[in-house]
Amino acid sequence: MTHAATIITIDEAIAGPALRERVGRVAAGLRGLGVGRGDCICILMRNDSAFLEATLAAQQLGAYAVPLNWHFRRDELLYVIGDCHPKVLLVHDDLLGEVVTDLAATLKVVVVPAPPALRRAFRSPPLPATATGHEFWPDWIGALEPLREEAGPAPDSVIYTSGTTGNPKGVRRRPLAPELAQAAARMRAAVYGIGPGDRVLMTAPLYHAAPNFFSLRAVRLAERLVLLPRFEAEEFLAAIERHGITHVYAVPTMFVKLLALPAQMRDRHDLSSLRFVLHAGGPCAPAVKQAMIDWLGPVINEYYGSTEHGPLTFCTSAEWLAHPGTVGRAAPDCMLAIEDDEGNRLPTGGIGEVLGRNMAHSDFTYSGRQAERDALQRGDLILTGDVGYLDADGFLYLCDRKRDMVISGGVNIYPAEIEGVLAEMPGVADSAVFGLPDDLYGETLMAIVQPRADAQLEPGAIRQFLAARLAAYKVPALIEIHEHLPREESGKIRKRLLRDSALKARQREREPSPRSVR
Repeated sequence: MTHAATIITIDEAIAGPALRERVGRVAAGLRGLGVGRGDCICILMRNDSAFLEATLAAQQLGAYAVPLNWHFRRDELLYVIGDCHPKVLLVHDDLLGEVVTDLAATLKVVVVPAPPALRRAFRSPPLPATATGHEFWPDWIGALEPLREEAGPAPDSVIYTSGTTGNPKGVRRRPLAPELAQAAARMRAAVYGIGPGDRVLMTAPLYHAAPNFFSLRAVRLAERLVLLPRFEAEEFLAAIERHGITHVYAVPTMFVKLLALPAQMRDRHDLSSLRFVLHAGGPCAPAVKQAMIDWLGPVINEYYGSTEHGPLTFCTSAEWLAHPGTVGRAAPDCMLAIEDDEGNRLPTGGIGEVLGRNMAHSDFTYSGRQAERDALQRGDLILTGDVGYLDADGFLYLCDRKRDMVISGGVNIYPAEIEGVLAEMPGVADSAVFGLPDDLYGETLMAIVQPRADAQLEPGAIRQFLAARLAAYKVPALIEIHEHLPREESGKIRKRLLRDSALKARQREREPSPRSVR
């Protein structure tokens, strides 16, 4: 690693030369624990400099870093660890209890003390600064000489998909071949926009693909990377002003929370240093994106892709304003197409499943599940699971996830369209729309709406608002108001939980009461 940015957290600042030294020590420690080229290490940590040091050290050895979702419970964590067969687990001490008792006999464990700011942010109890029976990070790396040599092309982290349709799948990609390096540099420069002298802010969890890759690019190229434990709207704005931030990564939920701040609070912070705001990780309601551009100016950029594909499209503010609702055109060295259910390529405007290929990425597999990977291939392109269409200028518009599409009375309905309209209703903070089984129509629509803190919403008023803007068959038959919606740390709503809960409630309603049983 020829360059390393200064990493700044609430607790410390690590200058580039010191960071390179620490990465070399961690690499030496991992090699001493038997980690070599092609092996995996698991990282169960929140946003911390040690997370990135461990990832970079693994890459120096030609090994794969596997970030673990720290929201996972014991069985979920054990599944991923068992699936990728790591040599070492590096874990924050306040997360130790979830898995370590099950793994002590089979896996080497390095315990990393969670910094004070992380403990405060997640209300972790104070723990003794020891690691009985395991390697203790400060002592472990403090006794080692830094490893200097590199093992060859560094592999990307193995990111596990969220598992919304089954067990998570590990996306494992071969190290970038030399002939792809130029294409990869061109694509990443366009999409991530990070270069020398830039100051980058990251508040999204590093176990997700986009925050992980965005942050690692910042470490290798930028002047500094500011790493916060989690997203808090006002602290986000304060950090931009305090550090003169030029580049940030965000998800649409962050935009919603920022826009919900009182105007005087938003105006309190000088955000003039911002040059590049990149958002991904889910659909952004047009009204929300328009409001962000109106506020911050033409610095809002978007890309669409997936853990499997990497970035597929890119869209500037100017392009979005000229094509409202688009997620952009194909990024450099990327290809797009639309297919119907029979595998036929569709013309301009035809709605079907989106296929794509990022030729600046090496191919991938799912760890131990090659057949599932092969099932995605369609000629030179790979299925995305998303439904959308291309316009005459090559701009892609997404309708919904294919598995989220609702078919009611033989008509395709896209919940994302309804959620976009709900985002425009005064008093609505967020919403989730999904289908439930229906004896007559096959599926019926349900909407769960989260109000703003100062708003009073009624299902009847919501129904009227939607009926004035959408065809009648798109207005949900069932509408509920919930004060909170379950979310992943990235901000994505956990629709599966909401749907399962609604199904159970309907089942209870249909069950005969004990009195009626003869």
